[in-house]
Amino acid sequence: MTDAEADKALEELDRLLNDPDVRMDPARVWTLAARLSAPVMRDAPVPASR
Repeated sequence: MTDAEADKALEELDRLLNDPDVRMDPARVWTLAARLSAPVMRDAPVPASR
């Protein structure tokens, strides 16, 4: 996830949780939370093939 994607996800999550005019969508909240908490794989080593 790029920084721009993370910022967009955080903004959406903030709206879902804090804006009284936006209908709560628990499934979307959990999806966004999972995406934001996932480890960054950008610098992970590539596993050796067997």
